[in-house]
Amino acid sequence: MSETLPKNSSHLKRLVGSCHCGAVQFEADLDLSAPMSRCNCSVCMKMGGTTTQVPPKSLHVLAGEEHLGDYRVGDSPNFRKFCKRCGVQCFGGGFVEAMGGEFATVNVGCMDGVDVALHTIQYWDGYNNNWAAGTRSQPWPRQHA
Repeated sequence: MSETLPKNSSHLKRLVGSCHCGAVQFEADLDLSAPMSRCNCSVCMKMGGTTTQVPPKSLHVLAGEEHLGDYRVGDSPNFRKFCKRCGVQCFGGGFVEAMGGEFATVNVGCMDGVDVALHTIQYWDGYNNNWAAGTRSQPWPRQHA
């Protein structure tokens, strides 16, 4: 199993994040020079978050592990961790071979001091399970014309 890392790991910076109510606090190493991601799969569309990949071993819960719930679709190896108090999805992870294997992501909106509007967004086509296509600069359509 490989560990997916941001492409330019020399720009990694340890940041702290939390859910809305503050019950869950965590830290991870982020590359703020790398594009952030959005996906059109059913879960991501409902969540509406912007994420970025982080080295899985850098993601640590600092407080509130007992307040974390786990959500996954069916028997998928991919998961989201959310605060059971306020409902915010803080981070997730799993395994997608086409993306390089094991991965971890954080909801960038949960990270202290990060303004998502100041970063480039890349788009995944998870709706069509089209991970091998990689990302592009425009959202993938969910319906074909």
